Amino acid sequence: MQTKMRRACGIAFGVFTHGLFFFTVYHLFRFLHADTVASPPGSLATDALLAGQFAIVHSLLLHPSVRQRLTRWIPRAFYGCFFCVATCVTLLVVFSGWQSAEPTVWRLTGWAKAPVETLFFASWAGLFYSLHLSGLGYQTGFTPWRHWLQGRPLPNRGFHPRSVYLLLRHPVYLSFMGLIWFNPVMTLDRLLLAVTWTAYIFIGSYLKDERLAYFLGETYRRYQERVPGYPFMPIGPLAQRKPSQTPDVVPLSPARQVSAHKAA
Repeated sequence: MQTKMRRACGIAFGVFTHGLFFFTVYHLFRFLHADTVASPPGSLATDALLAGQFAIVHSLLLHPSVRQRLTRWIPRAFYGCFFCVATCVTLLVVFSGWQSAEPTVWRLTGWAKAPVETLFFASWAGLFYSLHLSGLGYQTGFTPWRHWLQGRPLPNRGFHPRSVYLLLRHPVYLSFMGLIWFNPVMTLDRLLLAVTWTAYIFIGSYLKDERLAYFLGETYRRYQERVPGYPFMPIGPLAQRKPSQTPDVVPLSPARQVSAHKAA
């Protein structure tokens, strides 16, 4: 009876997670599309806190040491769902509490508006295409949850860059950056959001590189030598890594090999 109850709760949590995911994606679109929703007037300080809490929670839950501690209480098959729920909740907090602030930095109309809106929708397409390539089911927790539901062990997640990942390391983050900048109406509060999340994107990209290098070792360091993090970045940690910068990497322990599928 207790086993059946746990299984029912696990199924309900997975279904809830993915319903919440689609609900959040819909409201993210509405929030970022300036012509869709208006916010009440308020304080930039409040907006800064709202934008920051999403970035902090998102980064902390991806950190290997935080994940290791939390998986003492959260079954590994459900950590992806837990992460997805936490991400959705922090985004919904942003949407519900966001406050507008004047002045308007720019407002594009007529012929100037169309290409910016086209790039906005192209960024959505690029985002989902990049997530598809990297494994959308891992991002939402669906893949581990499905394997648990079917009673199958989760296989190690391979690292096989393809398509756009042969040109840059962080197409997901680059696409998300397009969502916040390609806006025909940019008020002061939306500019704050764009600047804050852009800073987070670059910091998060560096942290992701280090996280993947931790799990994948020399394989990922060699990938960094071949592929830049972002286009037109000649120097810095997100540029194409120089071979001389590659440190000696200790071979992966069996535990880290098993954990490699969690790195993204």
